[in-house]
Amino acid sequence: MPTMNLLQAINNALDIAMSEDEKVICFGEDVGLFGGVFRATSHLQEKYGRARCFNTPLVEQGIIGFANGLAAQGSVPVAEIQFADYIFPAFDQIVNETAKFRYRSGDLFNVGGLTIRAPYGGGISGGHYHSQSPEAYFAHTPGVKIVVPRNPYQAKGLLLSAIRDPDPVLFFEPKRLYRASTGEVPEEDYQLPIGEAEVTREGSDITVLGWGAQMEVIERAVELAEKEGVSCEVIDLRSILPWDEDTVVESVLKTGRLLITHEAPLTGGFAGEIAATVQERCFLYLESPIARVTGLDTPFPLTLEKEYLPDHLKIFEAIKASVAF
Repeated sequence: MPTMNLLQAINNALDIAMSEDEKVICFGEDVGLFGGVFRATSHLQEKYGRARCFNTPLVEQGIIGFANGLAAQGSVPVAEIQFADYIFPAFDQIVNETAKFRYRSGDLFNVGGLTIRAPYGGGISGGHYHSQSPEAYFAHTPGVKIVVPRNPYQAKGLLLSAIRDPDPVLFFEPKRLYRASTGEVPEEDYQLPIGEAEVTREGSDITVLGWGAQMEVIERAVELAEKEGVSCEVIDLRSILPWDEDTVVESVLKTGRLLITHEAPLTGGFAGEIAATVQERCFLYLESPIARVTGLDTPFPLTLEKEYLPDHLKIFEAIKASVAF
């Protein structure tokens, strides 16, 4: 199998989807000849023409409104929001149109062919307009799916699944891993299931849960914990909506402890939803309070980015505190 970085895997998935189905259309800010600000759509316009891969005006609400219209008419649009931070002008289109189109029409119409790609998260010294993690805002919206890959293999398989899914999908890509994460990726077409978490490491003392870029941080923390005799079970959630309650609950029933980590701020973060569900289903089995290691309740800082991010040392300390409770 060839080795790809996360960007190459996304580009490969888009190439396969466009070659397999002429209804697949890619568009967004600078995605055409330029290939996007991160080059995720490189060479797609050359290969498929300007009618199927093209630039849009710098208006996110318009991009998603246009995508909704295309999807409603039977196209399969893959709309890129240049940075996840820019998605908020399109919030109304996503939560009031994309998510509700099928419901309000009694299934006469739908925009299920729509996929929205957006690079999210910190780690690139991007400051407060290029570093946010907005997944929790959309997790409160029935009618859309939310997917976050952690490596190139997942990025390709999950993106192909998202494009072909019968529901609209928000696909958040951890941009700090775009070129940092590499691995073997099959050249052929394959899909990974949306809504299924993956247990990446078996353990018995504590369950450590995350998604996207945090999975690499978790691995470093867990290696430190293992050296001190703490056996950690690690779960990559992969899908925020729907999220795999059963896999997480099964793990916590075994370990008796849970630590959840994400880059987004603590208050209102998706870790709170997971914690509430787990305590409902595992209350009598918990050996310690459910721990959350997250970003801070402050705008994302430029000069203090390292202090803001939930790094491996913060996670390691929280693991030790949970086990020693």
